[in-house]
Amino acid sequence: MRDEDTLREELVRTLRQLAARGLNRGTSGNASVRCGLGMLVTPTGIVPDQLTPQSMVLIDAQGECAPGALRPSSEWRMHWGILSRRADVYAVVHCHSRHATTLACAGKTVPSLHYMVAVGGRAEIPLAPYHPFGSEELAAAVVDTLQGGCACLMANHGQIVAATSLAQALAIAEEVEEQAALYWGTLAIGGPRLLSSLQMDGVLQRFRDYGQKGDRR
Repeated sequence: MRDEDTLREELVRTLRQLAARGLNRGTSGNASVRCGLGMLVTPTGIVPDQLTPQSMVLIDAQGECAPGALRPSSEWRMHWGILSRRADVYAVVHCHSRHATTLACAGKTVPSLHYMVAVGGRAEIPLAPYHPFGSEELAAAVVDTLQGGCACLMANHGQIVAATSLAQALAIAEEVEEQAALYWGTLAIGGPRLLSSLQMDGVLQRFRDYGQKGDRR
């Protein structure tokens, strides 16, 4: 496990990369990473260019911040809801990328139009029902929708990814946006030809053996 100072630096880089890759704008979006028995999460209302490692907010397992810390992201409950329920998850990234958010505002999932949809850990990228941002209800809805997967859309809101590292979460969020853009594009020309459940099961199996092995945290 990386030390706290390194995790703080990685959080800053992640938020700046979300903006640089066009996945976020302004102060929207947030990220977190497991740290000891609690988590580090980005603060609320600060644009990425103004973030520093010291800006990151440490929240303990009881949901308490250290005295003098900045206010955490309004979505910290959603992050902690995932981290506290999923031992396999070490980092969470939430963003308002354009095409994923467009589909979420239309009440659509991302179906199995391309094999890379499986990067989210399931045959489709599901949609969590709408609840106000920062609410306990939204946190519970996102956890329920993710189930054992690692990505979902959030109705009238954006997308969220749970992964083994911030780098992996960022990469999956970028791919979710790409798949959302492809689906959005196919809807303009009659809709996609979907891969079958059997075909997607085969993809998911191949993904389990794909890439380099070892601890990706």
